[in-house]
Amino acid sequence: MGIPGHRSDMPMLLPFSAVVLAAGHSSRMGRDKALLEIEGQPLWRRQRDVLVRAGAAEIFLSARPEQDWTRAAGAAGFSAVLHDALPSAGPLCGIVAAIERAAHGHVAVVAIDLPRITADWFAALGSQGANGVGVVGRRATFFEPLAAIYPREFLSLAWPALAGGRVSLQPLLAEAVTAGLLRAREITDDEAAQFENWNAPRE
Repeated sequence: MGIPGHRSDMPMLLPFSAVVLAAGHSSRMGRDKALLEIEGQPLWRRQRDVLVRAGAAEIFLSARPEQDWTRAAGAAGFSAVLHDALPSAGPLCGIVAAIERAAHGHVAVVAIDLPRITADWFAALGSQGANGVGVVGRRATFFEPLAAIYPREFLSLAWPALAGGRVSLQPLLAEAVTAGLLRAREITDDEAAQFENWNAPRE
């Protein structure tokens, strides 16, 4: 597993766009998770820097309009702040918005509440992608959709899903793998720790 400050030498799909997903309401946490700190750094900055080290050519921030910190200096370093067109559609809406806005054919996605994810993880995914094909991690039958690389072609499945109110990512990603739009990369035991999720206050 890579370390946060390390830029991997692994091959990567270049150029690619990226997005930090920070639009959740953090109801279980009780405060905006983007402003939680790890090693003295807020999570929004930590995730942005991971994507910078992974080689992202542009990085978007998916956030809600009322998140005031995104309009201040805290949003520095992002190409744009994106707001969900369908606020109740979960992370799928943020993923779609980023792909639609992206200048490049692949978009790396990282959730704000995965504080252990590394640039090496995205390099590992990118080394297995191809034109029109993204990569997502999987453990057994569970996909990790919020630390994945999506191709622009994923929109052909995502648009109908959103229109039909089908916002659950697990069945949609299974469909994308079957359609050849995503490749599933099995997550190793050593990599599993990167998917620690901060959903509730830590004791």
